[in-house]
Amino acid sequence: MARNSYLFRKVHSLLGVIPVGFFLLEHLLTNFSATKGHAEFVKQIDWLNSLPLVLLLEIFGIWLPLLYHAVYGLYVAYTAKNNVTNYGYFRNHMFLWQRVTGVLTFLFVAWHFFETRFQVAIGNTGHGELGTAMHDIVNNPLYFWIYVIGVLAASFHFCNGMWSFLVSWGITIGPRAQKVSTVIWLVVFLAMATMFILSLTAFQGSEFQQLPVGAKG
Repeated sequence: MARNSYLFRKVHSLLGVIPVGFFLLEHLLTNFSATKGHAEFVKQIDWLNSLPLVLLLEIFGIWLPLLYHAVYGLYVAYTAKNNVTNYGYFRNHMFLWQRVTGVLTFLFVAWHFFETRFQVAIGNTGHGELGTAMHDIVNNPLYFWIYVIGVLAASFHFCNGMWSFLVSWGITIGPRAQKVSTVIWLVVFLAMATMFILSLTAFQGSEFQQLPVGAKG
């Protein structure tokens, strides 16, 4: 049983980097293209959807690994013994926030998927209309702040998870290496958070607003 638990944790850790982490970074860059305008964002969306076997890539390269990572992560969060009240060490707090942001990210991604990709799948929204859909969402003040919390949670979970990944896989072994890694991933977190929030504010722009019938963009 202990051996299976070790294997499950290693798979969970690895999937958090490959491919889930790569997907998050790709998502970040795609959404950040919105800061260059609606046309550039649509161009990125069209390129992604022109990839061969894109549906299979999504299912086996994103959604199934993400589902495993999320479900097992929820199990870890539920069974974890958090003792920050007794031992207020920095890494104890990071351990707790890794679990909290994991749950928040799971809920956020499920909602974001329903509002965007699922609507495309059932024909309510076209790929080229995702920018308009995001415009409608983030111009609701409540939804905007939910998105801000969601992207901050996802960014923190990824960056702190990368710190843990490097330790657990024997890459950053000594205290000095781990301190340097802490600084690096803090900088990455700040960069990712800034880019995500700039993307959200870009989607609020009138350029992403749905055009009246018959109007030309």
